[in-house]
Amino acid sequence: MKWLDVVAEEDLADGAAALFRDAFGGEPDGVWIAPGRVNLIGEHIDYAGGLVLPFALPYATAVAVRRREDTVMRAVSTHTDESWTGELAEIGPGAPAGWSAYVAGVAWALQEHGIGGVDVAVHSSVPVGSGLSSSAALECSFALALSELFDLQLDRNVLIEASIRAENEIAGASTGGMDQNIAMSAQPGHALLLDCLDGSTRQIPLDLDASGTRLLVIDTNAPHRLVDGQYGARRKSLDTAYAELGVTTLRGLDLEQTVSRLVDDTLVSRVRHVISEIGRVEQAAELLDRGAAGSELGELMTASHRSLRDDYEVSSPELDSAVDAALRAGAHGARMTGGGFGGSAIALVPSDIVEAVVVEIDSSAARAGLPQPTFLRAEPAGSAHRFF
Repeated sequence: MKWLDVVAEEDLADGAAALFRDAFGGEPDGVWIAPGRVNLIGEHIDYAGGLVLPFALPYATAVAVRRREDTVMRAVSTHTDESWTGELAEIGPGAPAGWSAYVAGVAWALQEHGIGGVDVAVHSSVPVGSGLSSSAALECSFALALSELFDLQLDRNVLIEASIRAENEIAGASTGGMDQNIAMSAQPGHALLLDCLDGSTRQIPLDLDASGTRLLVIDTNAPHRLVDGQYGARRKSLDTAYAELGVTTLRGLDLEQTVSRLVDDTLVSRVRHVISEIGRVEQAAELLDRGAAGSELGELMTASHRSLRDDYEVSSPELDSAVDAALRAGAHGARMTGGGFGGSAIALVPSDIVEAVVVEIDSSAARAGLPQPTFLRAEPAGSAHRFF
């Protein structure tokens, strides 16, 4: 069994600063840290004006940054030998490509506010490709760094929007704003109820100890990419449904009445997932407000997975294996989390059987010839901040 240990913030910051010194010489002006996230429930509905319920993870990304006197940006990371150097004016859709698009894109989105060149070194404990939003952790830590280094005095909502633009317009990933919102707004011990229709948020207590439960994240180690067309195809199907229904959102619509107006079976399935998932998020928030993080919440999570698997068709054999094994071993509930097509699952597990659940998930993957999963501890953490 493989567990991914939580890296202390001090060690993350030291790793970023050490890389900075090796790559650029001298010391950074500071180090900023932002968390990865996991979505408790509410998948593929952020871009549909729905409600989502993510929380921040103790796995995070640190960026060591120093201002330059010109308009050049240099970026390096401990996770790859690929570095990037370029003029801020050179940044645009598709340029640069690869991981550096996420940091360069933030600089591009904030240029109008008066930033200059920077050197940036990245060190992260968020597993890349796991569906735990390593990209938003990178974007938001860097956005906060730029805002503070150049004394922009920008509201965090502006930094959230800049990070979303970086991902959508420069990196070319058609994601919604859930990941950036939680990275910038998380509170320890809470999930964030985000209304993607009007942008409002509410902190929801996520007291696992009171319910005798633990949240287990299972990184299936199956490749997870959101820029290969599948994610965009789901969004386009909803746009088609909106046009046929004459609406701009599915929020607040009656499920049966709405799907009865659609002829295409695929559109029916996609719309059924969105409307039913919004309802599940509402129910989950009500349960957590009452301090109930047990079997009822687990049932909603499992129903969410079935809807994502059958109606939205974004699961994978690795995700299904992890969810089914967790349920067999006694988890209250389990579901894929993130964009799907690989990535991670999450299970709500009674505290006293966590090890048994881990063993069953691991064994199930081995029997099916699937990659060995990696297990992460999901304790609700805080938001982006300056470390030093």
